[in-house]
Amino acid sequence: MTPDILSSAGRLFRFDAPLHNVIEIDEIAHALSHLCRFCGHTQQLYTVAKHSVEVSWIVPAQDALAGLMHDAAEAFVGDMPAPLKRLLPDYARIERQVEEAVAHRFDLPLTLPDSVKHADLVLLATEMRDLMPAHEGPFAWQSRGDVQPLGKRLVAWSPLMAKVAFLNRYEELTQ
Repeated sequence: MTPDILSSAGRLFRFDAPLHNVIEIDEIAHALSHLCRFCGHTQQLYTVAKHSVEVSWIVPAQDALAGLMHDAAEAFVGDMPAPLKRLLPDYARIERQVEEAVAHRFDLPLTLPDSVKHADLVLLATEMRDLMPAHEGPFAWQSRGDVQPLGKRLVAWSPLMAKVAFLNRYEELTQ
């Protein structure tokens, strides 16, 4: 059995040769708009596509495309929770290779700008506050250290709305 998946565009995506795959923005937008953050444990469907658009809005303009695309590899490898990811070094290696293929295809930096890393944490704190059940301890949004959630409350989008917004934001940033 070959290490392939079938994309929404009907193309095979090979995990053993990520740089040789055809990767298109429509496939990324489609898949991310169907992936739920927090492994689906949010109070309502909140997609990785919506998360990515939000990140792109709060970083400096020069980092907005990197912000939008920072989780693009998840279109092919899924949105695995970080604690599980740390237990699976082979997964982390494959994910990194897919990230490199996406970066190569869309002319993105291999290392995320610091603004994107910070914005990702801000969104994490905001998502935990707005989308997760009330909780204490290390999973409380208040335990994110110096990272504060956004002043606004997050509103979930349907998968179609998230896909369209992701594609529109991509077009806006690449024109």
